Amino acid sequence: MNELALVGIVPRLSDWEILKKKLWYRIPVMSAPDIAERIKYLAFYQPKIFRDEKYSVNYYGKIKKLEIAKRIELLPDEPTHPRANKDYYQYTLESLEKLSHSIPSKKWRRIIFIPTTLKKLMEAEEINDLYYTSPIEEKMYTYLKREKIPVERQLFVAEGRKRYCLDFGIFCKKGRLDVECDGEAFHSSKKDIIKDRDRNNELTSYGWSVLRFSGSEINRDPKECIRKIKRTIKNLNGVGG
Repeated sequence: MNELALVGIVPRLSDWEILKKKLWYRIPVMSAPDIAERIKYLAFYQPKIFRDEKYSVNYYGKIKKLEIAKRIELLPDEPTHPRANKDYYQYTLESLEKLSHSIPSKKWRRIIFIPTTLKKLMEAEEINDLYYTSPIEEKMYTYLKREKIPVERQLFVAEGRKRYCLDFGIFCKKGRLDVECDGEAFHSSKKDIIKDRDRNNELTSYGWSVLRFSGSEINRDPKECIRKIKRTIKNLNGVGG
C-alpha cells in the first residue's frame, strides 16, 4: 500500500477520452516530477470542464508499461504543436478504476502533479491528505489537521515576478500565513540561511506572514509550534480569507 503514486491533471476532454479508450497518459519528460520513473500508480485530478466531477480526484489505475515517445508520435493529429518533437513519458494502465470515494479540493488552487502513495490515495478525505512529503511536514500536517486549522499544502503562489512553493499556506481574514518546515539537510548552511531570509523578506513585502520551524523544533515540541501558528492566525483575525 506504500507504493508510489502520482496525481496528474487531465486538462482536456480529449485527453480523458484517450485515458478511457486507450488507457494511456502522458507527461513531458522535461517537466516531470522526480519520482516519474518510480511510480506504480496514476490518479487523475479533474478540473472545471468535468462539471459534476470537477475539482476532485475520482479515478486511478495501476501502471502496466512506461515508455518514452515524441508528442507527435502520441498525438499525430497535432503536428504543429510547439512541443510536437519533445519527449514524453507514456504511461499505459492496466485499467482505469473509480475510487470508492471522491477526493475534493476544498479551496480552488492550481494543481499539476501531486506525489503520493497508494495508501494515501485510498484513505484521503481531501486533496491536502494526498501529499507525500518529508517526515517533519507529515508530522506538522497531522497536528494542523488535528487542530482543524485549514491549510493548503505545497501551495504555489506568484508574487511579483517569482513563484514560490509554500509548505503550508493558511488564508486568514486579515492576511495570509506561510508555515515552513525546515529539514536540517536543506536549510542549515550559510547559503541556505541567506536564501531563506531573502525569501521571507520577499513574501513579507507582498503581505505574507512567515513562520519557519526547524525539524528539531517540530520533533521536540510540536504543540509549541502549533501554539505560535494559532497566535499568528488570531492576530490575523482568524481563518477565512
